[in-house]
Amino acid sequence: MQIKPRQHLLDIWQALARHSFKGEQWDWGEWGGKSSVADAERLLCLLYPATEIPAFRLDDPDTTQGDVQQALRKAGGRLDLPANLVKAASEFMTTHTGDDKRPTFAGGYYFGSADKAEDPTEEQRQLGVVDSFSMSITLCLATLGFLKVYETRTRRTDIQETIAELRTATSNRLTAAMVSLLRSFTVNAFDTDSPQGRNLCELLGQGRLSQRQVLTKFQNRFRALRAAIVESVSLGIDVQVGLRDENQLFECGWAWSLVKDAPEVVTDEPVGPQPEGVADAVPYLYFTVVALDGIQDLFSDRTLTLGLLNIEQQKLAEALRLRWELTQQYWSRIARFDPDRWPLEDIPWRTTGQQLESEYFSLSVAAILVHDLMRRRATDDDLARTVTVMERLAERGRITSRMTRDDRTVYELHNAGVKLPLQGSERIGPPLTWSLHDFSAQLLKRTVQLRALSRNLESHDRLLSLAEDVFDHMWRRRIREGEGTGLWDYVHAAYPEAEIVPRRVPVSWNITERVAEVMVQVHQMYKQPPVRSLELSELAGALLSESAHLLGNEQMEPAPTDDGRHGMQLRNIEVKLRRARSLLDQQPGTSYALALDVLGQLDALTRAREAAAQGR
Repeated sequence: MQIKPRQHLLDIWQALARHSFKGEQWDWGEWGGKSSVADAERLLCLLYPATEIPAFRLDDPDTTQGDVQQALRKAGGRLDLPANLVKAASEFMTTHTGDDKRPTFAGGYYFGSADKAEDPTEEQRQLGVVDSFSMSITLCLATLGFLKVYETRTRRTDIQETIAELRTATSNRLTAAMVSLLRSFTVNAFDTDSPQGRNLCELLGQGRLSQRQVLTKFQNRFRALRAAIVESVSLGIDVQVGLRDENQLFECGWAWSLVKDAPEVVTDEPVGPQPEGVADAVPYLYFTVVALDGIQDLFSDRTLTLGLLNIEQQKLAEALRLRWELTQQYWSRIARFDPDRWPLEDIPWRTTGQQLESEYFSLSVAAILVHDLMRRRATDDDLARTVTVMERLAERGRITSRMTRDDRTVYELHNAGVKLPLQGSERIGPPLTWSLHDFSAQLLKRTVQLRALSRNLESHDRLLSLAEDVFDHMWRRRIREGEGTGLWDYVHAAYPEAEIVPRRVPVSWNITERVAEVMVQVHQMYKQPPVRSLELSELAGALLSESAHLLGNEQMEPAPTDDGRHGMQLRNIEVKLRRARSLLDQQPGTSYALALDVLGQLDALTRAREAAAQGR
């Protein structure tokens, strides 16, 4: 199925407006306000495309395009729509602010309990989670950018007042989210003989290297990175001692929430008392990927161009960027630890901290590797091997392959999902879990990111084919009737033979937001110049050379008496040839086609002249 970002995004917006607006006013419905993560994802389905794609802008009523207005007609008219969005964002900020005026980042109903006999306590449901910290960064930046334009376009006094209050609340939430991400970052050092150490050695050695060989190779490969973390990241004394000992292995990344005993972040911003953490100092692959996605928005071109961060926020952003770069380098090197056979290629990945095994974790490591490949100049070999990993994950995830008898893959990856135990949550109630059921949406997102990065024709085509297969799978999983029609997630549509366990919440904002985000990425991918073929460039150059020579020869022939038509034809050919030359470097295929057309027209003129000569 071809991905058509404009049409598909309009379809998503139409379904969202039908679901979330009642009487042209935003309606949170039964599940609104019960999870800051879900509420942020829901708003981002509108605000993210509206602030990233110029054709979908909603902040300037005079430039809102007709098909966009038609898709969002249930959300209000051209003038009312941006005001309604401001009110919805304001309601979000108010709902997710505590009695002490501090922003809250509650996971809410996204938390599950590992104990079937006991539900999570209210205190546990109010715990902040890295998903919310990261999503809030993206949402706050989108909101601030939206307000920066819209406040100059509206003259309504009530909306101007709401905008001023919303800007302050959004800036405070952005700061609090950045501080929380800093306090959720952790480094875990451990001995090779510990359970984590043995797991990591087995993962990296792949049955071919002994524990001592793995440790020696780890020491050499991570010596500089280890020193950089010790020197530049504020960590507890115990962690620093462990990191300085080269006989210990380590992992870095983000825990699921604020780390227990994490030091407070010093800032002049009014964030108030910083809450105590409960999470164990253990990095999670999933939450690390989520954090990396949000942090990169802090130094995007749009954030820098619009000046969305104040001075203190810029300092916090630099601290997060440092951790962003260190984490990418660490996991990218872990994924490619053995150049002959990457640990990433040994699917499924086994986590060391939680001692779980799943294709989802292979995808998480691949996602970090894609981040790193985007950051640095990737080699063709790195890209080709990563593409193969993506294709294998799609097959193993039953996206591009059929189900087998008694197949548990659909249940574990797409329906109930992988359940992460949230270590440390048992301190204040039953042990919590976090379910991961967005495997297909994440695979689509990383495939599109990788294709935008690739400049190799073969890899480019393989990734496009894979992206279209995964998107076709995702598009079939839209809800077909009832609440949330046109949104996600109806797994049974893609797997009619599987036994699907119904979810409590009718609409998965997690997956819906991921698909909307992918549409933005595909739009940006299509805006890039096409991959340049050297062979096609050489052929186009040869055609242009021949065309220029034949045109010069034709211009030397005496002009026939045809009321100037011959001269006009030559001028048109000259314009087309000039156009073909200008496109040679960026679009050699188009240049080739234009040159062929020029040669055909020149040949027609030659044949006409020869026929006229024979007639005389």
